[in-house]
Amino acid sequence: MILNQPLKSTLSLEDARAWYALSDPVHGFDHIERVYRMAIHLAEAEGADLEIVAAAALLHDANDSEPLKNEQSDQAAPDTRETHHHASADFARKILSTEGWLEERIIAVQHSILAHRFRDDRDQPQTLEAKILFDADKLDAIGAIGVARAIGYALQAGQPIYAPVSNSFQKDGIPSPGEAHSSYHEYIFKLRRLKDRLYTRTARLIAERRHRLLVDFYTQLAAEWIGER
Repeated sequence: MILNQPLKSTLSLEDARAWYALSDPVHGFDHIERVYRMAIHLAEAEGADLEIVAAAALLHDANDSEPLKNEQSDQAAPDTRETHHHASADFARKILSTEGWLEERIIAVQHSILAHRFRDDRDQPQTLEAKILFDADKLDAIGAIGVARAIGYALQAGQPIYAPVSNSFQKDGIPSPGEAHSSYHEYIFKLRRLKDRLYTRTARLIAERRHRLLVDFYTQLAAEWIGER
């Protein structure tokens, strides 16, 4: 059971609401709320520092761009995702310094944020708290929510739900000239691998059912798209 009680922290979900777009279907406030609650559940089960985990979860996709300022632009552009973890780590320092956090604890939160991105392996999770944020974030990318988010992200980027995957993409993730990056491509490149990238025992147990649903959906999607009966 995922825990819902508030923590003795200077930050809360209500604080985080101001840092995220409400209508972003992929990285909006609803994603933060799910990751936060899952991260607390994992931290309780694994014996991690709850305050570090909570702050990292609340801040891991935040930055200084004031996403709610303009409702017309409240969905983060897909091409900003490559550096969002650095912007979020910088924003976390600003917020936590204002809250009077000790330097070593700010660094611990920043490390968790910097190490949570799948596509950037330069910062690997070194602490239990960083591993928990990574796992909580990745659990939100598989299962029914993961499928919905993958499709939402593809449409947000002007890409199709499904497109055939080239041999080069299948082999090493490099698209052929003009190849789309559909939600099926994201499944092939990233989503189907997440279960085996998780660090904690608790997260791996949760991932089993979600992974099966993910695989079943995209297997069926590909079959139906090419007209199999």
